Amino acid sequence: MHLNPYGEYAVLLAASLANDWPQDRDAIVDRTRKHGMTMEFTAAADDHRRVRRVVDEWLTVVDAQDPHERARLLNRHMVAAAAYPRLTDHDDEGWHLHYRDDDATSLPAVLAAVFSVGTALHLTTRGMQRLRRCAAGDDPGDPCSAVVVDVTRNGRQRYCSVRCANRAAVRRHRARNEEDSRQRSIGRAR
Repeated sequence: MHLNPYGEYAVLLAASLANDWPQDRDAIVDRTRKHGMTMEFTAAADDHRRVRRVVDEWLTVVDAQDPHERARLLNRHMVAAAAYPRLTDHDDEGWHLHYRDDDATSLPAVLAAVFSVGTALHLTTRGMQRLRRCAAGDDPGDPCSAVVVDVTRNGRQRYCSVRCANRAAVRRHRARNEEDSRQRSIGRAR
C-alpha cells in the first residue's frame, strides 16, 4: 500500500537532483524511476534546462531560514505547479492522489508539482526544520552545500554523509585541542 506518493520520495528525489545534477534528460528520467515514479513524461527539447530551473526554484525553499519565509515560498511554488487533487490509478500503482492537472505530463511540470507538494507534506509532517544544507558547509573553508532531507526518527540529521559528519567532528576536536593548548600556554606564562 502506497499511502503518500508525494511525501518522502519526492523530497529525496529533489535533493538527489540538486546534489548530483544529471547530464541530460534521460538521466533525469532514470533518476525519477529510481525514486519510484512510473509515469511517462511528454518530451520537449528544453526539458533538461527547465527541470534545472524547477530544482533551482526548489532550492530557494531549502535555503529559506525562517519557517514563515519557507512557507511563503513553498505556497507560491504550489500555486504555480499544483492543481486540485484528483484520484488516479495508473501503471499498477493503485489508487492515489495527483496534485496536478491530468494534461500536465511534461517532465518539468510534473516535477514542479511533485516537489512542491512533497516538500510541503514533508515539512508539515516531520517539521519545518527538516530540510537544509549540510552543516559541514557552515564551517569556514568547507565546500559542502549538499541538501539534507532529514528523515531520521529523532529529527537530528545535520550532515549529508558520514564523511561530512566525520570531517566536522575532526575540526571540532582539533579546535578543542588548540584551545586547550592555548589555555595551558597562558597558564604557564603566568
